[in-house]
Amino acid sequence: MEPIVRAVDVGRGNTKFISGIKNGELRCEMFPSQAHPSEVAVEAEAWGARRKTVGIPAGGLVYEVGPDVHLASDVFNANVLQHDRYCDTPEYLALLLGALHYMQVDRIDLLVVGLPVATYKLKSLVTALERRLTGEHELGKGKRVKVLRAKAIAQPAGALMHYGLMHSKVAQLRKERSLIIDPGRRTFDWLVTQGMQQIEKRSHSVPRGMHDALQAIVEGISRSTGSHYRDYDTVDAALRTGKKPIVFQAEYDLTRHLPLARKVPEQAIAEMMHYVGDASDIRNIILVGGGAFFYRAALKGAFPNHTIHELKDPIFANVKGFQQAGMELARSSAANGTSTELPLQPDASTGESDE
Repeated sequence: MEPIVRAVDVGRGNTKFISGIKNGELRCEMFPSQAHPSEVAVEAEAWGARRKTVGIPAGGLVYEVGPDVHLASDVFNANVLQHDRYCDTPEYLALLLGALHYMQVDRIDLLVVGLPVATYKLKSLVTALERRLTGEHELGKGKRVKVLRAKAIAQPAGALMHYGLMHSKVAQLRKERSLIIDPGRRTFDWLVTQGMQQIEKRSHSVPRGMHDALQAIVEGISRSTGSHYRDYDTVDAALRTGKKPIVFQAEYDLTRHLPLARKVPEQAIAEMMHYVGDASDIRNIILVGGGAFFYRAALKGAFPNHTIHELKDPIFANVKGFQQAGMELARSSAANGTSTELPLQPDASTGESDE
């Protein structure tokens, strides 16, 4: 029987996952990375449509997660995954198990998950996470799933694998040095690789993601309107679509706040350049992640002598790469009759500890 491989990328903005594979095509879904705790599972509404969420038991509480989780929100935001050890929290586990719930499988032979580069360097944390995810889990609504094996990799590594497969360049990439850049909601991650090995001392992440750019704009709106404006999602949608957001029943021009917001990607890239220099030794620069559109101009300005490669649907690039790497691992293990490693692993000669 074909081994069941699935991938999940619990980001600080959205939880992305592979919901299935049909005719060789990976089907991706996502929901906001918000987990609302309660003492008991959410009951069905007596009227109206039932919101698309599920109650996941974790850490002695029940966390409501899913596509309609915004309907469960209160005045305080439930985005709590804001530190390097976030994968050790019950909220992280609830989000990941929520993704497994929507996959509708009762067994996973190999589960591949991603972590920010800075978190991935904490090796004891990675090992603990893989052990935590292995075994049987309760998914709410009477569902359970058994995970036989779990592996974690650095988030941008998935994008490298996906890029290579989409452009039929895996063999070529194995001979070249690459820089994968992943601006997410909370973190700005980058990964330097030699072939498919990660050069850890040149790879890292900093907390200068899209949230910081959005915060600069939100604070500007608050100042100009004399209010405590906090609708980050509306501002985010406006930046992506180019349409003016509605603030106090009127269209609001964000232009005046953009110069300050654009300093965020400039600062993030300046920090990255301490690690990668002018990238003169790097053959491929690949830009992915949900914030790619906002960081593109600053990145091109920092590396004017390079072509910046981008992928379609960059927000799903990492999780697709996790899935593809996991499927390759499963095939190799089946062919060799032994357990092998994922094709994207740290360079042992430049590895770092979690101290």
